[in-house]
Amino acid sequence: MIDAMVVWDQRFTAYDFGPGHPMHPSRLDLTHRLSQDLGILDAPTVRVEPTEAATREDLLTVHTPELVDRVSELSADPGLADGSFGLGSEDTPAFAGMHEATSLAVGGTLKACRAVWEGQAAHAVNIAGGLHHAMPDRSAGFCVYNDIAVGISWLLAQGVERVAYVDLDVHHGDGVERVFWNDPRVLTCSIHESGQALFPGTGFPGDTGGPDAPDSAVNVALPPGSGDTAWLRAFYAVVPPLLRAFRPQVLVTQHGCDCHFADPLAHLAVSIDGMVAATGAVHDLAHELCGGRWVALGGGGYELVDVVPRAWTHLTAVAAHRPVPLTTEVPQSWLDYTNQVYGRVGPARMGDLGGRDIEYGTWSEGYQPEDPVDAAVMASRRASFPPWGLDPWFD
Repeated sequence: MIDAMVVWDQRFTAYDFGPGHPMHPSRLDLTHRLSQDLGILDAPTVRVEPTEAATREDLLTVHTPELVDRVSELSADPGLADGSFGLGSEDTPAFAGMHEATSLAVGGTLKACRAVWEGQAAHAVNIAGGLHHAMPDRSAGFCVYNDIAVGISWLLAQGVERVAYVDLDVHHGDGVERVFWNDPRVLTCSIHESGQALFPGTGFPGDTGGPDAPDSAVNVALPPGSGDTAWLRAFYAVVPPLLRAFRPQVLVTQHGCDCHFADPLAHLAVSIDGMVAATGAVHDLAHELCGGRWVALGGGGYELVDVVPRAWTHLTAVAAHRPVPLTTEVPQSWLDYTNQVYGRVGPARMGDLGGRDIEYGTWSEGYQPEDPVDAAVMASRRASFPPWGLDPWFD
């Protein structure tokens, strides 16, 4: 078994809403090139593989035939878009080849899930995945099909009894939560900026699952402006205890990096360093709880040069068991390419904080009710912990 399968296909960059859209495919291209230039993909325990598009049957495990038909129709003629099924809006415009491009991203996540469950790789990474807003019957929030839900559905069909899904994107992972809202085999946990301030306006602590799975959804809604200390405090106070109680067989994680302080579409203030800390933690939880079975996916992130390539290169490096020190200089070859092709001067180092430690404090050290972050975390712990036999007040 290899340590990590990295799913990469140059055709991923065909997922392209146009030059003015925030979700530009350059972020995928630059991430893959940075991983290459740092030598992460050269290890004998890493295998880079292309993928095949998901079939219609794959898509129908989650999506309605009407949505798949409409996406296929608009893929051939984007001019027919009228806003129905969530397609044709400013957020999710139709584009030529849309069905094929999105089906390829879904196929990449299916390949990653298959590799992990069948023992081909301990971990698998698909940076083109993480399209968590797509609903069964409509596209939304830059997401045409929901690769995450299709991948988890495949795992369940293979007989997996418990899948934990952790969403670290700044936006609530509403589409995945909706698909598995009433399924006790899937624990969905989303840490995001509060829906009171940010799209999609959902994901509050009291949203804990449907009547047949009343404790299967966990939401931590952080106030705008929350930075490393707050974000990591929330992560460690909620995610590890619940995953240990749930005992997943497979861990699927979404690593949208739009919680970064430089992201133009949101209001959190997390650093690359903070995200790397959380990535390392979910990796360790996969080994502790799942025999290493970890599927890691991309997601949001709209600072295309300074943030996304570094965040997802670190993700790939952690999965490959070749972590990159945060003080590492960004390769000159990558900086030259970025300047030449995109006209941008890239970041100097792989981290933001110069190697400084992030102090976030453990929950057992004390809960401050007047602090808005602690109040948000406590609301989630009080809503989600007792059914799992956990104490909201103490670790």
